[in-house]
Amino acid sequence: MKLITNKDIASLNISPIDCINWVREAFEMKSECQLPAKMSVHPTGNDFFTTMPCLLPKNIGRFGCKVVSRIVGRLPSLKSDLMLFDSTTGELLSIVNCDWITAMRTGAVAALAIKTFRNSQASNYAFIGLGSTARATLTCLLESCADEHLDIRLFKYKDQAEKIVAEYSHYSNVSFKIIDNIADLVNNADVVVSCITDANGLLVEDENLFKPGVLIVPVHTRGFQNCDTTFDKVFADDTDHVKGFKYFSEFKEFHQIEEVLKGEVIGRTSDSERILSYNIGLGLHDVLYASRIYDMLK
Repeated sequence: MKLITNKDIASLNISPIDCINWVREAFEMKSECQLPAKMSVHPTGNDFFTTMPCLLPKNIGRFGCKVVSRIVGRLPSLKSDLMLFDSTTGELLSIVNCDWITAMRTGAVAALAIKTFRNSQASNYAFIGLGSTARATLTCLLESCADEHLDIRLFKYKDQAEKIVAEYSHYSNVSFKIIDNIADLVNNADVVVSCITDANGLLVEDENLFKPGVLIVPVHTRGFQNCDTTFDKVFADDTDHVKGFKYFSEFKEFHQIEEVLKGEVIGRTSDSERILSYNIGLGLHDVLYASRIYDMLK
């Protein structure tokens, strides 16, 4: 049994483009996998431990189960580990530190959703929550949009926005602006990405501030429930992950992102549609990433 650390994963220099390709591949094999809905327990408040199992297709022959936790006051607040098995023999192959995997597969899914569902003229992007998930999303987005120029607004919180501007100064295809008012942040934005892990109530109480054609990607699902019943379409990475939402039965139109990627359903049909993309995270992505990393290191 091999212990795979973040240092081991970093040594592989896996590119953001590879990360996006892996999540796309995972979505396309989803119907061949056994993927129970994730299960969470809550020690206190909004803290949680979530278990995420997945059996990959027979031709891959791997089973994995990730445990991700969020504990207020811990740095970082989000941590995760995964057990990877050979599904043909039952052998425990590896215990994998999933901090990098969780961030990068989440960022890759968000970037893939943005490129899949944004309107054709999208150029203005707004980011709320500027931790590791936002950085992973930005990295995947900027790397996959190398031939575009993106105007990105960052919602000011402590010194995080200034740090991101400095960290991404080597990208020539982006301009940053720091905004300290939520209404100004989302006003006229083509894409709104929220990477906050906790929210009490709505982030934007007046959903009319969201322009026609906007795409909202609430990575951790918080703060946009007032859009559930008014937006034209809602997409998610898995039905079981959102069917318990309070307004699920009131979605105007709902599909899974895999259906769009496989050409079974049309995603955006006009530049005026307002779309929500709930990319909550699949154990499938974690297990496929871990399996690929295990093979690369072996």
